[in-house]
Amino acid sequence: MKAWEYARDLLRNAEPVLLAEEEQTWDASAAIREQDFWLKLFWQSNVPGSGAPESLAVAAVQSLENKGWRVPPHEDLLKSGLEACERGDFERLHAIHARLKAVLRAAAPDPDHRSQKTRRIARFDEFAAGAAFPDDVAVDVAADAFRDRIAGAWWGQIIGAAVGTALEGYTAEKLKAAFGRIDRYMRPPNTYNDDITFELAFLYAFEDNGYAVTSADVADRWVGLIPVAWSAEAVALDNLKRGLYPPLSAEDGNPFDEWIGAQMRGAICGMVAPGRAREAARLAWLDAEVSHTGNGILGEVFNAVLVARAFVTTDFRALTEETVALMPADTEYGAVVRFALDAAKTSPDWEAAWALCDAEYVEYNWIHAYPNAAAQVVALWFGNGDFDRTLEIIGGCGHDVDCNAAQILSAVGAAKGMAAIHTRWTSPIGDDLVTYMRRPAKTTTSALIDMTVAAIRKAR
Repeated sequence: MKAWEYARDLLRNAEPVLLAEEEQTWDASAAIREQDFWLKLFWQSNVPGSGAPESLAVAAVQSLENKGWRVPPHEDLLKSGLEACERGDFERLHAIHARLKAVLRAAAPDPDHRSQKTRRIARFDEFAAGAAFPDDVAVDVAADAFRDRIAGAWWGQIIGAAVGTALEGYTAEKLKAAFGRIDRYMRPPNTYNDDITFELAFLYAFEDNGYAVTSADVADRWVGLIPVAWSAEAVALDNLKRGLYPPLSAEDGNPFDEWIGAQMRGAICGMVAPGRAREAARLAWLDAEVSHTGNGILGEVFNAVLVARAFVTTDFRALTEETVALMPADTEYGAVVRFALDAAKTSPDWEAAWALCDAEYVEYNWIHAYPNAAAQVVALWFGNGDFDRTLEIIGGCGHDVDCNAAQILSAVGAAKGMAAIHTRWTSPIGDDLVTYMRRPAKTTTSALIDMTVAAIRKAR
């Protein structure tokens, strides 16, 4: 049926009705409150899990400048916006916000900036052409032992996120002063965070499409399953709802496209391609390009390859070196992980190595991919495949702890299975898995493990 026919039928089938006074207008009050709520969060908020302060308005400018973009005069807008937010003047803040978005759209690359002199890779084929992928290693996904490895990967992720949610957004020094060693849950753990949300969306798309899954398939699951998002993912979700599909969903009006949001979801791509580095990288690329570009995509590729290869090795220092080497040296991301690996190899302990990385990437937001990629490399090197030690180190580094811990502990779990994970980590969480997705709002970790294994076996 044509659109005009639908419209004709609506008109012809409509029966006149007299409305009560309260039915004659739309109630805008709820919409106003919701708009003000989200605007305030953009300008001034505290991380739900840890209470750490942040401002996406400030971070948007910071991120564009990190990439080597010239941002037109914005200082007065930031100052006025933060002041309006503080006093609750939303009429003023909405106008300032619109002005700031116009300034961000007017930003342009500065060809003389060091970041713009590095390579940003736009397509997977371009990345793959220069990558020396290790040969595939067969993994028997039909074996009972494979489920244990997937269980280890998911539990590593869930535990890492649960520990890290209480710690994210703080420096190593502040965390050490407050908590000492990160060798326990700082509060009763839960699973309510965004760290597995986007991986579940990918898994649903993969369950239906197998290795033929596309970025558009993943995007459809985002729109259908995920009600709200943050930073790059929020921009992408809004773009998708406006009909901009990947890669446009990641590119249009997105200053956060090299933040951690793709890096935090690479593990699932490694899980569904065990032993297959190239395939894990390809899947990560198509998933990442929903919301990220360039170096932001490489972050997801790094973690996908790390987890995929963890199914076929337990030598974590060799695995770390191999994964770092796969990142193109002429990209900023490649330079970051190489700097971190060199710092780890030449430092007496993880704290000294992390101090070098923290100083090197001090200009970047704590949610940016770069400092967090460096933290992962340091923790992988000094943790060397030990679950508790790796968690202690990645927690101690600070920054975006839940995202970092979830990914690298997935690799440890994939390599060693549930035997590597003490029950003092799993018992406090139990089997319930609570999300903020439309589906599943509540499931179990056991069901998630079974779903993952079944999807992999079906795809093979």
